[in-house]
Amino acid sequence: SHHGHNNNSTIATTISSKPTLITTPHLRFLIMDAPRQANLHLYIKECRRNFVTDIVRVCEPTYLGSELTSAGIELHEMAYEDGHSPPDPIIDKWLTLVEERFFGPTADSNNTSNNTNSKKEDKTIAVHCVAGLGRAPVLVAIALMEFEKMDAVEAVMMIRSQRRGAINENQLQYLEGYKCRLKRGGGGCGGCCIM
Repeated sequence: SHHGHNNNSTIATTISSKPTLITTPHLRFLIMDAPRQANLHLYIKECRRNFVTDIVRVCEPTYLGSELTSAGIELHEMAYEDGHSPPDPIIDKWLTLVEERFFGPTADSNNTSNNTNSKKEDKTIAVHCVAGLGRAPVLVAIALMEFEKMDAVEAVMMIRSQRRGAINENQLQYLEGYKCRLKRGGGGCGGCCIM
């Protein structure tokens, strides 16, 4: 049926690597590779199925945000350089978003009677870099450490068990040296209270 001269036409009907859902008692993340304009509709379908409210783009734009907006999904730009650790402003922006979505006043929308259907645990933040193996999973690992009190190795193992090839040695080392900045709940990051 196709003569191989135009490989791009096939891209529009598939997602190159399946998005990975990472869930904990408080958090829901969907780690993806980068959509392109041609297959963005498929990612939007995936996002809808997983109750995605926000997409965090950690790489250069490969698609327009307008289609997301009309699907009711908010796009957040948090790009940083591949092979680098996320700079502080990006981490702060990311943690603020996670906190607002999962712990903010609007997170408890299931207390209000008019909101019959949306359970707060259904909200999901999708996050993608180019392949969904480096920058995006690093942000998810930071969220697991900050909000679920995991240590770096636990967080990385959880992500890798769902998404093979995620987070390389350099990134793991960065996460092992990461100092948690949020003082939510009892005690800070996993293991920092050990004398």
